[in-house]
Formats: sequence, C-alpha cells, structure tokens
Amino acid sequence: MNIASLNLRQAIMYKMQGSDPNAVEETISDAISSGQEKTLPGLGVLFEVLWQNSDASSRQTMINTIAEHLPEQAEKPII
Repeated sequence: MNIASLNLRQAIMYKMQGSDPNAVEETISDAISSGQEKTLPGLGVLFEVLWQNSDASSRQTMINTIAEHLPEQAEKPII
C-alpha cells in the first residue's frame, strides 16, 4: 500500500458505512475511552459529518460547548 495515496476520510467512511446509531455510539465511546492518539482522525471525520449536517444553531451550540470545556491552561506537549 502506498501511504501517500491513502485517503483517510474515505477509509473511515468506508469502515463506518451502514452503521446504525448503536454502532456509531460504540465507535465514538471506544475511541474516547481508549485514549489512543490513532483514534483522533476517525473522531475528526465523524465530527466533520456532524458539522456538515448541522444547522447554524446546532453549530453554535457545539462551538459554545467546546469553548466552555477547553482548559484555561494546558501542559505544554512533549516534542
């Protein structure tokens, strides 16, 4: 496989196609509870689907919720 030609969005959408609400919830819960960095792109793709299919009011609610729950200060990441 040529990693340069990998379309991550397409791969995640392919894996999730036909998922019912329970499967989507399980995927999200598992990704969050695992705490693994490798699950973040998948959550990002799912968030993108949510964002693209939300109205302005729902988007504002998401923005406010995220902003209200971001830390005032966070530890500097180890590079």
